[in-house]
Amino acid sequence: MGPRGHRWGPGRGWGGPGGRGRGRGGWQQADLPSADDASAWFSGRLPDGWFTEPPMVVVDREEITVVGQLPPLEGEFADEAARSAAESGRISRFREETREERIEIARQAEHRYGRKVAWGARLGETEELFTTLSVPVMTRLRQEERLILDTLVDAGVARSRSEALAWAVRLVGEHAEEWLTELRSAMSKVDDLRAKGPEL
Repeated sequence: MGPRGHRWGPGRGWGGPGGRGRGRGGWQQADLPSADDASAWFSGRLPDGWFTEPPMVVVDREEITVVGQLPPLEGEFADEAARSAAESGRISRFREETREERIEIARQAEHRYGRKVAWGARLGETEELFTTLSVPVMTRLRQEERLILDTLVDAGVARSRSEALAWAVRLVGEHAEEWLTELRSAMSKVDDLRAKGPEL
C-alpha cells in the first residue's frame, strides 16, 4: 500500500489454499497459516502509546506490513519543509526507540502467520516504511502490486503471478481499479455462500 493507497482492511489476509509459501523446510502452499485475524492481533499485541489509532495492517502471501499513526507534533514551524523535516525526524526517533520490541513482535507474528513483518509509521503528511521484504518474484514488486496479482490468481483470472502481470498490463486503463473492486466484492460473496453451505 502506498501512503494514500488501498486499505485492505481486517479479515482479508490472502492466505489459505493456493497461497504461496516458503521453499524447502518452510511454509508450503497448503500450509500457509491464515492471516484473517492479523489486524486484530497486532492491535492487541502492540504496546499502548505507540500509535494514536489501530495500525493499518496489509497482508499478502509473503509479508505483513504494519503502519501506525504517531502522535502529532507540537509547536510552530517556519514552513512546510521544516514541518516535513520534523515529521521525518520524529519517525526516525520512533524507529530507533522501538527497534528491539518491534523485532520481538515481528518474531512472534512470523511464527503465528508464516510471513515476514515490515514496519512503518505515519505522521502528518509523512509516511516511511522501515523495512520491506525483497521478494525474488517478477521485478521485485511492492506489496500493493503483489496483492493485485494475487487477486487475479485467487479469482482464477490467471494461473500464476507471471500470467496475472501480463494480463494486467493489457488491462491498464482508467477503469482497471473499478474492475478490481468489483472482482473483490464478487469473491467475498462467493466466500459467504461457501460458509453457508454444508460442512464436508
